[in-house]
Order: sequence, then C-alpha cells, then structure tokens
Amino acid sequence: MRKILERCPSCGAKLEVTRLSCSSCGTIIEGHYSPCAFCKLSPESLGFLEIFVRCRGNIKEMERELGISYPTIRNRLNQVIRELGYEVRVEEEPEFGAKRREILQMLDEGKTSAREAAQMLREVKK
Repeated sequence: MRKILERCPSCGAKLEVTRLSCSSCGTIIEGHYSPCAFCKLSPESLGFLEIFVRCRGNIKEMERELGISYPTIRNRLNQVIRELGYEVRVEEEPEFGAKRREILQMLDEGKTSAREAAQMLREVKK
C-alpha cells in the first residue's frame, strides 16, 4: 500500500484526509481527519524506526542488524526526530567526554584527589 500524500501535488498546500473506505464491506466514512505524525516520515526513516522498535531501542542490536556504526545510528535517529518536527538536542563535544573520563580514571587510580578532580571537571565544563 502506498503512503498517504501530505502535500497537494498542484499547489503544495497541506492535504487532509476527508474520506475513508473499507475494502472488505464497502463502508465509506467522510469527514476531516489529520494524518498521523508518522505519515511525515520518509520510507527510509519509517523503516529505520520499525527496526528501532523491534530492537527495543537497543543500539548494539541495531548495529548488528543494520551493519552500521553507533554514530551512524545516532545520526539516523536524529534525522527521524527532525522529520517528526522535534528539535534534536545538541550533545556535548566528544572531547569533553574523553576529558571527563580521563579525570575520573586519574581519580580512580589515586593520581589525583577528589577535590582536584572536582575542580578539573568544573574547568572542563567552561
């Protein structure tokens, strides 16, 4: 079955569903209905979302099934979020995460005190 059109092919205005029919008994229902939010998704994004749900959001399982890396999966998920009309949160720069891990490792190994580690972590945030 084809995906419902969202925009008028003539003028580009937003379309609304006004008629539904049952292919089994022939019942026809007329009215004004809005398409669901997922109707906005491209076929590629809809397929990706189906896999995401089937994998229960487990990124490792998605990596295995799709044969793509974690960053690629995150990028595609961000694309789905944007297509649904939501804003994608800006994540912190990867280097900050690496610096934080390094500081915490130094603390764990006893190479720095808790006070010094706290100060270094505050500086990383700036």
